[in-house]
Amino acid sequence: MTDLHVYDTTLRDGAQQEGLNLSVTDKLAIAAHLDELGVTYIEGGWPGANPKDTEFFARAQRDLSLQRATLAAFGSTRRPGGRAADDPLTRALVDSGAPTVTLVAKSHVRHVESALRTTLAENLAMIRDTVSFLRGEGRQVFLDAEHFFDGYASDPAYALEVVRAAAEAGAVVIALCDTNGGMLPHQIGDVVSDVLDGTGARLGIHCHNDTGCAVANSLAAVSAGATHVQGTINGYGERTGNADLLTVVSNLQLKLGMPVVDPARLQEGTRIAHAISEVTNIPHYSRQPYVGSSAFAHKAGLHASAVKVDPDLYQHTDPTAVGNDMRMLVSDMAGRASIELKGRELGYDLSGEKELLGRVVARVKDLEQRGYTFDAADASFELLLRGEVEGAPISYFDVESWRVITDSRGHAPDDDAPSEATVKLVAAGRRVVATGEGNGPVNALDHALRQAIAVSYPEVEKLELIDFRVRILDAAHGTDAVTRVLIETTDGTTSWETVGVAANIVEASWIALVDGVTYGLRRQDVPVR
Repeated sequence: MTDLHVYDTTLRDGAQQEGLNLSVTDKLAIAAHLDELGVTYIEGGWPGANPKDTEFFARAQRDLSLQRATLAAFGSTRRPGGRAADDPLTRALVDSGAPTVTLVAKSHVRHVESALRTTLAENLAMIRDTVSFLRGEGRQVFLDAEHFFDGYASDPAYALEVVRAAAEAGAVVIALCDTNGGMLPHQIGDVVSDVLDGTGARLGIHCHNDTGCAVANSLAAVSAGATHVQGTINGYGERTGNADLLTVVSNLQLKLGMPVVDPARLQEGTRIAHAISEVTNIPHYSRQPYVGSSAFAHKAGLHASAVKVDPDLYQHTDPTAVGNDMRMLVSDMAGRASIELKGRELGYDLSGEKELLGRVVARVKDLEQRGYTFDAADASFELLLRGEVEGAPISYFDVESWRVITDSRGHAPDDDAPSEATVKLVAAGRRVVATGEGNGPVNALDHALRQAIAVSYPEVEKLELIDFRVRILDAAHGTDAVTRVLIETTDGTTSWETVGVAANIVEASWIALVDGVTYGLRRQDVPVR
């Protein structure tokens, strides 16, 4: 690999995202995934600043066995007027056991004088003292020059002095931070080039995405000579997030030919991005470059016809390089080529089945006219296609009836309104009547359905409903409108989406629920009993 550092700050800067709250166990799990990816450094947090991060570093020494990455602790320079050796937060960085320490320091005159409330000379002394102390304690030191680009625009001479002070004291890398995220690529490139010429220091880049340019800005910095790139998995971070590290790495490696990580590690990128989404409990962004589920998805019939001839005609790179895959989306825009390619994904050769293809296309277009959407519900389409190819829809059970009762116990906002569902069906030759309770009609139906088929199909216990989305299709009809429900189900390894459409929201939910369970059992190769 090259000497370029891939520095991940998901556990610290990424964790500042609104709605993202990581436990110590979560952070350890994410760190293990990052190590699998092959990043050079993992910034674990700020020991001494909060109990959670202090505990993380203590547990990391016992429970975390990194094979590729080096753990870094984050902290700040000592307080004004003191000594680094006497500063408790500086001592906490040493006590963390992390071999690398990243210090944040002010590089913008206004921030030094207004936020730190100290002199410019004392700020430089704080940098020198803290870096020298940590170096004396045997730590490798990086320095994050906060608000550097804004500071350079205001007072370039002082910003350069900050870089020189850190480098002369022994900092291995000085990362220039676009803390407010307001820079554009040409500005980043020009400043990095100027700082290299003016200091000779090894430079890094840390970008936020407030202009939507964090990835482009990071690439511009590398092109200008930076050899250390910071970012977060999935672009996590406060406001609009940080540079998406997987996108940066993929562009450097696949577009610019820089061997940043082992190619076999990069091929784990999609899996790792999705696995970390599960830990953070933040739904993965389907349109994320390279690793999103829609990154190599094709919907239009014209595209499908071309992709059938040569996938590279509508793909900028091989999706398998990042562990992703091409997907054919089926919608009312689909033609025979789309269905044929989707069938190929499922293991069917439909190249000579013109009648079947025409029948499926017509059915898809009819269903989408009624409100179904299969580009967002691959699992429902797969069940439809398999039913057409195999001559009959797969059915693990035959439903006689179902009903739901919701009992309102008051009118206050916090009063309960529990639901009870009864499902009558035949599974594996047995007639079953099951009742389930839940905190809403769909939850109650889900419980009742599982109870009804669990004896015949115990594999259903592995399935869990993890997302539920509703859309009113003809809002002008008010409460009489047709409703579309999308349900996401998981087996603990992967997830799939199913769709239901009806005038009744509960009926639409039931349709999607049944498809979700049926697909989950089929996915486990459970035979119809």
